[in-house]
Amino acid sequence: MHLYKSQTLKIYNSLSGEKETFKPIHEGNVGMYVCGPTVYSNVHLGNVRTFMSFDVIFRYFLHLEYKVRYVRNITDVGHIVDDVDEGEDKIAKKARLEQLEPMEVVQRYTVDFHDILNAFNFLPPSIEPTATGHIIEQIEIIKTIIDKGIGYEANGSVYFDVVKFNETNHYGRLSGRNIEDMLANTRDLDGQSDKRNPQDFALWKKAEPQHIMRWPSPWSDGFPGWHLECTAMSTKYLGNHFDIHGGGMDLKFPHHECEIAQNEACTGQTPVNYWMHANMLTLNGKKMAKSTGNNILPREILTGDNSILSKAFSASVARFFMLQAHYRSILDFSDDAIVAAEKGYKRLMEALESLKELDSSSNSTLDIASWKQSCYDAMNDDFNTPILIAQLFEGVRFINLLKEGKETLTATDLKTFSTAIQAFAFDVLGLKDEKLLDISNDKLEGTVNMLIEMRKQARDNKNFALSDQIRDQLIALGIQLKDGKEGTTFTI
Repeated sequence: MHLYKSQTLKIYNSLSGEKETFKPIHEGNVGMYVCGPTVYSNVHLGNVRTFMSFDVIFRYFLHLEYKVRYVRNITDVGHIVDDVDEGEDKIAKKARLEQLEPMEVVQRYTVDFHDILNAFNFLPPSIEPTATGHIIEQIEIIKTIIDKGIGYEANGSVYFDVVKFNETNHYGRLSGRNIEDMLANTRDLDGQSDKRNPQDFALWKKAEPQHIMRWPSPWSDGFPGWHLECTAMSTKYLGNHFDIHGGGMDLKFPHHECEIAQNEACTGQTPVNYWMHANMLTLNGKKMAKSTGNNILPREILTGDNSILSKAFSASVARFFMLQAHYRSILDFSDDAIVAAEKGYKRLMEALESLKELDSSSNSTLDIASWKQSCYDAMNDDFNTPILIAQLFEGVRFINLLKEGKETLTATDLKTFSTAIQAFAFDVLGLKDEKLLDISNDKLEGTVNMLIEMRKQARDNKNFALSDQIRDQLIALGIQLKDGKEGTTFTI
């Protein structure tokens, strides 16, 4: 029997404002879409926290033995500065300022995004589509919306008619808004806009002559609206109706609200069963902002190259720190907080390392089954990682009692306990034992250097067959040797 059948998972649904029992559309399968980064700058720490929340959610579904299709997009066109419909594309602006091709900007910051997430031990999504790779799909959706009478063309641009849509649907349901209040609190259009109503949003924008990023369409050479791309990519890979859509709290309005409207206009049905939103990260009690200097990049935490923290911290320590707060809670990042998290992380890793030293007994004095279920109960309660961490430290207490001989476990219970606590720490929370990694890297370097010396001796003895065999087998393992005047070095 699959593990998910024995666990009842509840998810806080932003659409209903309540925790709801998770029931997938197709039993044993989960379809999850998460709004990815706009790749015009280095990924910031708030982004990392949001994506980490969904990485843990992804990991827990996999742990429960669901088959998961996790789609996380890359926005590489259409995201206008200040999240509005008029103005300059964020990527195009960056390209103009740095005198680069837009796709050079996209490539640079996509690589940075992947490097940072790899450092923080994220699992890759099942699919990572790009907005520019789905222009055709976006154009087809626009055609459908126009045919339904909810989209209109004006001077080469196409807009979504929110007022028309709201006659039969509820625009604002996700964010708790209603159209009457929005219209009442908006100034009348001054005649310079092509929109019929202030709340209408762009599906397609006609490109100005100086705009670099443009594609042909039935309406103009232009580019798609930011909201449209997620509708196109989510429905292409997950269908018109899927389980979970996630993102940062800041995307709830207007981005996710517009996504719902586009989907409902096209298909006549609600696209997503569970909307999930991760909360923001503050720094020293204030909002993170590059403009004020109250900002730190993930890479600066790892290198210590910053003026905010007292030293460098490993990615696993930073990950452990972030998971000590629930994903829907605001989390404040500070030097004191991450120093305290490092102490807790090391205590947990030391306890897990000592598991192999524990001996079994003829009877058990600890209720491992109840403890294990309490770990599941924490994650089943809307992925409550701080409660899970508290249960892991209850497990640390067990380990210490077992080491002191004050409690005992049978061989079966000891194996169950050891497997469970490591699964929750490493597989579900995604932590790594940095000490073991350091030892592993040292051993790897020592082993490769020994083989390099053996290869040198083989070459000195003119045993070129052995020399070539050592080199070729290292290459097969992903280790490249480089011979130079000062000796042989290697790269992985």
